[in-house]
Amino acid sequence: MKELLRSTDPTIIAFAMALLQGEDIDCFELDVNMSVLEGSIGIFPRRLMVRPDDHTAALRVMRDNEIPLGK
Repeated sequence: MKELLRSTDPTIIAFAMALLQGEDIDCFELDVNMSVLEGSIGIFPRRLMVRPDDHTAALRVMRDNEIPLGK
């Protein structure tokens, strides 16, 4: 898996996942359970991962929809 997006905003992650699924690009969200450690205040970023073969296409989807990559 290769990191595509990193954000503390769960709405951006959800939107990006919906767009990628619409393009048949598999993705996986990491660090979801960090909220247990941080107390749900949103200071730890979540990461969205894609397969290395899909990374270029996924970057294009993010740029076309003006989603900041937040790295």
